[in-house]
Amino acid sequence: MLPIYLCEDDEQIRNAERLWLEKQILIEDYDMEIALCTGSPEELLDCLAKDQRQGIYFLDVELKGSSMDGFRLGQEIRKVDARGFLIYVTSFADLAFETFRYHLEALDYLCKQNPEQMYAGLSRCLKSVMQRVEREQGGQQEYFTVKTLDVVRHIPLDEIVYFTTSGSTHRIELHAGRERLDFIGSIQELEQRLGEHFIRVHRSCLVRADQIAQIDKKNHEILLKNGERCPYSRNMRKRLLDLS
Repeated sequence: MLPIYLCEDDEQIRNAERLWLEKQILIEDYDMEIALCTGSPEELLDCLAKDQRQGIYFLDVELKGSSMDGFRLGQEIRKVDARGFLIYVTSFADLAFETFRYHLEALDYLCKQNPEQMYAGLSRCLKSVMQRVEREQGGQQEYFTVKTLDVVRHIPLDEIVYFTTSGSTHRIELHAGRERLDFIGSIQELEQRLGEHFIRVHRSCLVRADQIAQIDKKNHEILLKNGERCPYSRNMRKRLLDLS
């Protein structure tokens, strides 16, 4: 899921942008989420330090009360997210050339003096990002599609660490990076569906083979690359040791 970050010092405009983007995500069923909506560039950078994913950034240029403007913020974002999508939303249309001077490779430059044009620009940018992401993936990346609540999610298989049964009957918990998704299903069905890249190490756990970091023989547990642990069955011990 692509995270969206908004940094705008005018609270009214910031909330209007957020509501419009949320509406478009829902209507178009984009695999995106509003990760942060703030007037503080420092808060945005702190958030990025904890969650280093390719993102979409809607940035104001003039950030009152901050030690940096939107261009400086863009430079700091590029240090963490070199492939992120920068979109500037500002009242100063004549500053568009500055994005080139700062070597920011901005996706677009939207003027907020005309709300109708700004909203159209926000929608256009989301569509453009999705088209670019799909082209970059070239249809080669495999996805696991799942419906959770009323949202259909498409999770790249290589981001999934493991699946495990949850406390409720017929419910599965998916662990992918920092995400946790709960949905209806069964481990047996997933094992048949996902094939050789995943190993059913326990009746309650299906693990992506290349995410196994270490085998704890004493406690009959697998240490995964994300630091989590899951149990394994005794009859799986030899196969797991052969993989390590």
